[in-house]
Amino acid sequence: MVKRTFQFLIFGLLSLSFQASADNALPDIGGAGYSVITTEQEHKLGEAWARMLRGSGRLYEDALVSQYLEDLTWKLVTYSELTDRRLQIIVIDNPTLNAFAVPGGIIGIHAGLLLHAENEAQLASVLAHELAHLSQRHFAAQLEAQRRNSPLMIASILASILIAAADPEAGVAAMQSSMAASVSSRLSFSRQNEREADYVGMQTLAASGYDPKAMPQMFMQIQQTTRFSRTPPEFLLTHPITQSRIAESQNRAANLPSGQRSSNSIDFNIARARIQARYADKLGELHAHYQTEMTAPSDSLHYALAYTAMLQNNFSTAKQHQTQFSQAFEQQLPSRLLSVEILLKQEKLPQATAALETLYQLYPGNQAVAYLYAQSLTKSNQPAKAVKIYRNYLDDHPRDSRAWYLLAEAYGLAGDIAGVHQARIEYFLQTANVDQALQQIDFAMRENGLSEYQKARLEQQKQEALRVRDSLKMDF
Repeated sequence: MVKRTFQFLIFGLLSLSFQASADNALPDIGGAGYSVITTEQEHKLGEAWARMLRGSGRLYEDALVSQYLEDLTWKLVTYSELTDRRLQIIVIDNPTLNAFAVPGGIIGIHAGLLLHAENEAQLASVLAHELAHLSQRHFAAQLEAQRRNSPLMIASILASILIAAADPEAGVAAMQSSMAASVSSRLSFSRQNEREADYVGMQTLAASGYDPKAMPQMFMQIQQTTRFSRTPPEFLLTHPITQSRIAESQNRAANLPSGQRSSNSIDFNIARARIQARYADKLGELHAHYQTEMTAPSDSLHYALAYTAMLQNNFSTAKQHQTQFSQAFEQQLPSRLLSVEILLKQEKLPQATAALETLYQLYPGNQAVAYLYAQSLTKSNQPAKAVKIYRNYLDDHPRDSRAWYLLAEAYGLAGDIAGVHQARIEYFLQTANVDQALQQIDFAMRENGLSEYQKARLEQQKQEALRVRDSLKMDF
């Protein structure tokens, strides 16, 4: 799958670049002074690339973490220079340090980024930097700069990021090859992009209330934690960090307001604790490590201890730490969801479902609540109700491939074969598996007793599949 999508990406981007190189007198149709690619073409490129990433990479399945990262990103977007806000935030199940921006509004975040950021302000600095790449249209700028030169560079770098999301070692090798093939002038232009993204990102940080000094602090943190690494993380390959860059970012940050927002939040600590547990080799050792920090107890520390205890089926210890939550934290969503997760882990489905029904009324748009509620209903032999929850959620999150996959399962348990077909088709389209989508449409069309509406909907999906196939060629 990765090989196929890699070939699609290389072919499409080479086609785009060769087309641009062949005509040095293109009219300025892109806006912001760029004539090689328009903002709408960037959006289509991003849509196609995101489909391929969802089909080739392993997405992070902890909806509470994904919701937190989406909320934080959108909080920053409000104060950014980004005008085209058709964004997709994709969280990758990968413990390595990486984040990237792809033209068309795609922000990719490796879950491992939270293992390296010491606080929320540092995490926000990376996201603000990536938003700056999008707002300043650096992809279009780089295409503009290289249209008279070899078109391979950007194509290979984008494809390398795609591969790295699914296979870090292959991605690093491909990235190193593409970087080595670049000429010094192109690297210089890349450094210019990075400096501009640093500056614009710092302005976003300051405007949103974070201390802009968090960005150079994050740079130093990355440099320190990776200096003895034999293989540099993908982030350093696309965002080279030098002492001069750190010094320059420190000087710029000193001239910006420090911000009134706390550098950290309990939501960051909770997300980080869940990610640490996800990638821990031995949960018992992680739990013991948290216990050594109990000299300064806090809600987030008790949460981490309760969460790791739950994962080890040590429910009495989990509940013991829950009793230490402050009264204010007890009423917050992460605390209440943890109680539900413990009930689900204990197979106490009636209690879990009842609690989730209440939370769903209070937080109807929250993806963690929606996922847990639908899954609890499915386990409780109420698949028809689960279908409604997934459908409502997908109305607002139509690109969530995992939700389409689970919806297909719920339809199957409910005995709705037409629904299974519809959901599977959408799943395949969202993961760039067009051939499988078309095959599923053929299967669906053979079903007896289809209504005229269902036939029309299948024909509509067929046309959509053909459109997606064309978009994956990225031939602008």
